[in-house]
Amino acid sequence: MNQALPQAASAAKFDTSRAAEYETQSRIALAGYDACHELAACLLAASLDAGPKSVLIGGAGGTGQEILATARLRPQWKFTAADPSAPMLDQTMDRIAAAGLSAQVQAAPCAVQDLPAGTVFDAATLIGVLHHVPDDADKLQLLQALSARLAPGAPFILACNRHRYDSEPLFLEAWAMRWRMAGVDEAAVHAKLGKIRQGAVPPASEEVVEQLLAQAGFVQPKRFFSSLFWCAWIAFKA
Repeated sequence: MNQALPQAASAAKFDTSRAAEYETQSRIALAGYDACHELAACLLAASLDAGPKSVLIGGAGGTGQEILATARLRPQWKFTAADPSAPMLDQTMDRIAAAGLSAQVQAAPCAVQDLPAGTVFDAATLIGVLHHVPDDADKLQLLQALSARLAPGAPFILACNRHRYDSEPLFLEAWAMRWRMAGVDEAAVHAKLGKIRQGAVPPASEEVVEQLLAQAGFVQPKRFFSSLFWCAWIAFKA
């Protein structure tokens, strides 16, 4: 089986219409969106020195927030923005250009698994992607592809939803309240919750996420952010 297929299939739902709404909706769906990205940038910067470094951004399409935040702290770093969704990646590169960072960022319109295997990066991120990958075997393949492209000891930021949505009804209702707080009408709230249930398969628990990280060759996972279903970790390539 082509290892790129699971991520490419997941990317198909991020078409032009979804890309257009992503920047607004991601900040409603994830309370603390900007804080999570800022903390991720701070942790990467604290883990490596300020000299030239290369950073792989898996699933970079959407806002480019991890690049925008990290480049503020580490202007000498270079970034490879990989995403198989062309509309999402184009949107990120527009944000990058508007921030004057185009010289620091190379767009890679492909899944992580399709990047050259011989390229080695000093750090990597995978933010908001893993819960869109269909099952644990495919999730592990993606994490292994990232691990294979990292130098030993390299820091890795992983952020995703964890817990099956219907297993946490209070969180699910609080999520609905976030949309109501943003002025979304009731019919649209129900539609969004239905799309959430059908469109993503989060890992079953934090323990499962940490097991996947270990199987992919990452050690010392530390959780640094949590918001309802969302959680973020830093780990290191063994």
